[in-house]
Amino acid sequence: MEQGRPHTEAPRLGPGVPAQATPGAHAERVRGEHVHGERAYAAPAPARRMPQRYSVRGQVLDALRKALLSGDLVPGEVYSGPALGERFGVSATPVREAMQQLVLEGAVEVVPNRGFRVTRRTARDLAELAEVRALVEVPSVLRLARTLAPARWSELRPYAEAASVAAATGDRALYAEADRAFHRALLGLGGNRQLVAVAEELHRRAQWPADRAPAVSAADLVADAAEHTALLDALVARDLRAVETLLTGHFTGAARTGD
Repeated sequence: MEQGRPHTEAPRLGPGVPAQATPGAHAERVRGEHVHGERAYAAPAPARRMPQRYSVRGQVLDALRKALLSGDLVPGEVYSGPALGERFGVSATPVREAMQQLVLEGAVEVVPNRGFRVTRRTARDLAELAEVRALVEVPSVLRLARTLAPARWSELRPYAEAASVAAATGDRALYAEADRAFHRALLGLGGNRQLVAVAEELHRRAQWPADRAPAVSAADLVADAAEHTALLDALVARDLRAVETLLTGHFTGAARTGD
C-alpha cells in the first residue's frame, strides 16, 4: 500500500472471497489458511493440508483476477499482502503467493518492502499483444481449417454459446474466462499442448485492461462473443479468407475492449 494512504483504501472485496471466485461446486468462504467444510479423508494430516492450502491460494488468485478486471484494483496503486489478506479473511501468505502468479502474468509488479503495484497498461501494449496473438493463432487455425473435417467444428459450438451467455451478463471477468475457454478448445483441436499453453498466457495478458480505458459495456462483450460463432461458420465452410479476416479482427477488437 502506498505510503500515506489510509488502510481503508484496500479494494473493498468483502470480508471473504466471493463465491464466484471459488472453483467448481465448492462455493466456500475463505477463513484463515484453510477451507472449512471439506470432506475428511483418511490420509495423514500433511497430505490433507496441501490441497487445502492450494485451494485457498486458488480462490484468492481468482478473486484478485476478478478485481483487476473490474477495476477494484487500480492501475498504479500499491497493495500490501497483509491488507488484502485482511479483506479476504486469510493470512498474507496465500495473497503473496497469488500475487507472484499475477507478476508472471504481467498484471502486477513487485514493489520491495511495500507490496505489489497494479501494472499500468497502455493501448499500445494491448495492440502489441493482439499482434503477437495473431502471429501465433491465425496460422494455426488456418492449418486446422485446411485439414480438419467440417463436422469437427461442431465440438466448439457449446463453447461459443457459453461465451455468448457470459457476455450477455455484462460480467467482464466471467466473459474473459469463457473467451479463453473457446480459444483454448479451438487451438486444442490441433493437439499441440505447448502452443495452447503459450496462446493461453498471451490471451490472459491481453485481457488485463489498459489504464484509463473506457468502460466495456455488455453490448461490447456480446459483439465480441458473436465473432466466435461467425468464425465457426467460416471454418465449417472452409472459407479461409473469412477465417483469417475474422480472427485477425477479433484480436484487434479484443485490444480495444481488453478481452
